[in-house]
Amino acid sequence: MSELAIIGGTGLTELEGLEISHRQVLQTPYGEPSSPIFHGRYCGKSVIFLARHGTKHTIPPHKVNYRANIWCLKELGIKTVIAVAAVGSIHPDMQPIDLVIPHQLIDYTWSREHTFFDEDHVTHIDFTHPYCESLRSKLLATQVDFKIHSEGVYGAMQGPRLETAAEINRMERDGCDIVGMTGMPEAALARELGLCYATCAVVVNPAAGRGAAPMDEIEKNLIGGIRQVRELLAEVIKDRA
Repeated sequence: MSELAIIGGTGLTELEGLEISHRQVLQTPYGEPSSPIFHGRYCGKSVIFLARHGTKHTIPPHKVNYRANIWCLKELGIKTVIAVAAVGSIHPDMQPIDLVIPHQLIDYTWSREHTFFDEDHVTHIDFTHPYCESLRSKLLATQVDFKIHSEGVYGAMQGPRLETAAEINRMERDGCDIVGMTGMPEAALARELGLCYATCAVVVNPAAGRGAAPMDEIEKNLIGGIRQVRELLAEVIKDRA
């Protein structure tokens, strides 16, 4: 049984190279997850893959059933989750196709089902450091020849629209380095269930007011960035026991 799951975001609706042994459709107390669970082997190791936006990328970020996704991974015995996400860059040093392994986040989302503890009792989790540091260290210890930023503050916006220049200016003042739409409540839900969770963010465009990027350029950056994500995943997975 695999103890590692990969949640694929925009640009990674399937894990190329995954030798699928079977797919599993699960029901959860919170409804259906975004996609079937794909069981298989990647780089010779057992892994599970889930497409956050569905296998055809049809689920917008504010409609993702984050609780069902995380619950089903826990139910399958998963202990470690690598979440892949496409982001915009606020920090000038973080350029398109760079990878960022964020160490902090700020949540600007609203109205999402954001906890498993919403009935019967009050439960607080320590979320001082929202990402699993041991997993972050493994991602950063890989030997690759492309740019990976070892820290970054992820600002999670509601979507599905992109941000205004004024919103990005506010996020920069708040200390955000990158902006995305799926970082929360996914990270907090993983912490509630005791999963070791970290994000691998791929920069695909400058954030609003930080430089223009036409759609064809964004798509090109996404392809190049996801190619690097796959290489990084392969290195991390090969090193697993």
